[in-house]
Order: sequence, then C-alpha cells, then structure tokens
Amino acid sequence: MATRVILTYADYAAIPNDGKRYELHEGDLSVTPAPGTKHQRVVGELFVILHQHVRARAIGQVFVSPIDCILSDTTVVQPDLVYLDRSRSTAISDRGVEGAPTLVVEVLSPSTIQIDRSVKGQLYAKHGVPHYWIVDPERRTIEAFELAGDGYRPAGRLEGRQPAALPPFPELALEPASIWPG
Repeated sequence: MATRVILTYADYAAIPNDGKRYELHEGDLSVTPAPGTKHQRVVGELFVILHQHVRARAIGQVFVSPIDCILSDTTVVQPDLVYLDRSRSTAISDRGVEGAPTLVVEVLSPSTIQIDRSVKGQLYAKHGVPHYWIVDPERRTIEAFELAGDGYRPAGRLEGRQPAALPPFPELALEPASIWPG
C-alpha cells in the first residue's frame, strides 16, 4: 500500500525556480505551465483597473501573480490577482499573503479550467476567502462568488457590453471593453 506524502510550505519553498507554476493543494503538489499571452493581457488589464480603484480610495492592496497565498502550511496557491482590504493588511509578509485575502481572481486557461472551477474554489472556501472571481477570456465573462457557509454562491456576473459592479467593489463599474483583448 502506497503512503501519501504530504508536502508543507518548507518543501514548497525548496522547489527550484524552473519557470513552472507550483502550488500546494492540501499537501499535494500541483504544477501548471506558464500562462499564454491572452491570459496575461487580461490579468494585466484587471490589475491596472483594480489597483487604480483600490489605491484612489486607500481601501487596501492588490497584487498580481506570482504571489504566494499561504492559506495553511499545506495549502499554498498563486491566484492571478489578490486583493486585501485594509483590515487584512497584517496578512502581507515577505513570504506573500499569509491567510485568506479578501478576493482572489483566477483567469481561466485551457490547462487550469478544471482546477480553477473545482479544486481551487473548494480550497478558497475552506480557508475563508470571502470573494472569488472566475474570469473566462474565451467567453468574456467574469463570475463573482461570495462565501456562504462552506461554499460559494453566485454574487454577480459581467458579460456582454454592459458595465457591471462586482463584489467586493460596489463603486467600480467594470467596462468589458477595457478588459478583453482585441
């Protein structure tokens, strides 16, 4: 019978930098290839929009990947974007974000759709992340979810050409034309 090896943050931190994206999901190592250019354009556009909004209102901080979110000693993830409101600023350390941020944003890639829509959503809920966005560049949608009990419930959606505000940013009307490339 095989014995399951549970990896910790110390094991994760010892992995050499080889250009791949590593995460720990409840002690299991997850490896994904570097994202493509379309993915990175969308991440960049969203970062600029969220960063400007958050900074202008002095309501917290926004980080772009790669940044470690250390949810526990055996769960370390690298969301595409992370927002921490001012009340969570003590979670920011030299290692990354230690604990649950206010919002995590995952931009889907062909290689990450399954993980982002199931595994990571479950991990974020388990570790108390209040807001989770799934951004789909192919469908040009952003699905916003809010923590409800031990899972997420839909909290808003951006699609089509109409601007929409999504939690946790009720004062920010996201313009679809400013997010999607081409």
